[in-house]
Amino acid sequence: MDIKQGHILYDYLLKIGLEETAAAYANLFVLLVGSILISGLLDFVIWKILRTLSVRLARRTATNFDNFLVAHKVPRYIAHVFPLLLLFELFPIVFVDFEYGGTLALKVLMILGVLLALMLVKSLLSSTKDYLRTLPHLRDKPLDSYIQVFMIFAWAGGLLTIFAIITDTTIWKFFTALGAASAVILLIFKDSILGLVASIQVSINDMVRIGDWITFDKYGADGDVIEITLATVKVQNFDKTITTIPTYALISDSFKNWRGMQKSGGRRIKRALIVRQKSVRFLSPEDVESLKRIQLIAQYLETRSEKIAKFNQEREINKDLPINGRNLTNLGVFRKYIESYLENHSAINKDMTLMIRQLSPTPQGIPLEIYTFSSDKRWENYEYIMADIFDHLLAALPYFELEIFELPTSLQS
Repeated sequence: MDIKQGHILYDYLLKIGLEETAAAYANLFVLLVGSILISGLLDFVIWKILRTLSVRLARRTATNFDNFLVAHKVPRYIAHVFPLLLLFELFPIVFVDFEYGGTLALKVLMILGVLLALMLVKSLLSSTKDYLRTLPHLRDKPLDSYIQVFMIFAWAGGLLTIFAIITDTTIWKFFTALGAASAVILLIFKDSILGLVASIQVSINDMVRIGDWITFDKYGADGDVIEITLATVKVQNFDKTITTIPTYALISDSFKNWRGMQKSGGRRIKRALIVRQKSVRFLSPEDVESLKRIQLIAQYLETRSEKIAKFNQEREINKDLPINGRNLTNLGVFRKYIESYLENHSAINKDMTLMIRQLSPTPQGIPLEIYTFSSDKRWENYEYIMADIFDHLLAALPYFELEIFELPTSLQS
């Protein structure tokens, strides 16, 4: 240890009888404690000033960005900068007799400076993210992913800087050595790299936004996206449970996003009635007259009956058997009734597809599918509308002497 003269306290300690080494350590301790106390006092004073100014500024400005800065402690981190700079100036004096200790102390201060810079950057980014969340056109964007990507690079740069400080080497030399271990690093950080790539693709392609309703059968997810981060996507299911999906699964697997439906003019109703085949038959003139009492199809039956009768007369069709010539069937008239009923239904979007189609017969019967769109897309209202429609149609079937397929009681038991 090379003891240097000139400190008043050091000279005083020698005068009162302390040895040079003991006097040097006592001098170091007093100066170190004094420097830390002065820096702490400076930190407290600057923090009080910045807090007062930031609170007053937040109250006077119309924007709430400064409120987020205060909430994320940005002024507090800024207040730490000035005491740190003061210690950089004081430590060469404090450790004047301890060159090795002074070098270590300065390295510690530089590391603290790097960490402080990282925390300040993180707070600024978090404040920016929260502020952007308040803007309507950015509310559903995956801002967390952008912030995390930036912070990964910031932390990587910070850690490399700390490594360079500790080893007294340059970052470029570290990168040269890193090349040999790149395969191992890629294996260790595989999930993080996949998440980074997937997050960028999800953001660029606008595959998922916060608030989207998605269905992901592989992970049992069926609900609204509440958070998108670099590694995971959180989905709040309709039963209020939370499902976590790896971000890279959104580009490697198939899932359903209901955003298109929510932005469209209606929500699709696609359900079939299974009609027993034995209940399908031709309608006699008496049947047609009876069905004309149903107002929704009365005009249709009148017009259609006249056209069919004219067709059969012109071709002298023998109507002793209903199969000859053209005839109405109870199933065909029921299809027309469903179409007229839906066209007059107030909850159906008439500008979108409305179709009643007969699917291929099955062992259970003939599927009569209703394909249309409800104007109200809210789940509970949509279910009510669909139930209301099928309640009516099930009750209307007997008027057309049609039957719904049901398993025999013996088979049900």
